Amino acid sequence: VGLPATWRQAFYGRDLAGTVVLVGVPTPEMELTVPLLDVFGRGGKLKSSWYGDCLPDRDFPMLVDLCQQGRFPLEKFVSERIGIGDVESAFEKMAKGQVLRSVVEL
Repeated sequence: VGLPATWRQAFYGRDLAGTVVLVGVPTPEMELTVPLLDVFGRGGKLKSSWYGDCLPDRDFPMLVDLCQQGRFPLEKFVSERIGIGDVESAFEKMAKGQVLRSVVEL
């Protein structure tokens, strides 16, 4: 997730020369401070993943096809289905880590 404490834990908990991937989007005010000697001495890679590092033009049609074939269980990625009036509440739950994905049904 995009929290400095989680990233730090992953950085110090990974195997030497391993890769840490930041997958949650941090807020603009979040900062990370790590001694450069630790970065240098531990090796490995530090990386972010924006939108899963996907290429929408390539990947979305493939995912739709897999879903239509029943080979990609999209429903397992949905925590709840909500109405348009519940969007603010869904954002609050997401910020608290109570849901993974909320789908708005119109």
